[in-house]
Amino acid sequence: MSKLPRISGRECIKALEKVGFYQKRRESSHIIMRRDEPFAQVVVPDHQELATGTLRAIIRDSGLSVESLYLCFSAIAIDE
Repeated sequence: MSKLPRISGRECIKALEKVGFYQKRRESSHIIMRRDEPFAQVVVPDHQELATGTLRAIIRDSGLSVESLYLCFSAIAIDE
């Protein structure tokens, strides 16, 4: 099992947007992200740092792998 990075909710949202998710709505401090094809919906808390279990659940629910998430983070780091 790969070690997960320590990231914020905003960084997670940027990574999900790179793979086709968009912000459906926001409820308090939680952002609901959706992808239409193939359908997936995940809830991302807008926190300073996501807990490891929360990040792992987001990865599982989005249908991504830890490796593909790392690629998204590296692309975001290059863009900034």
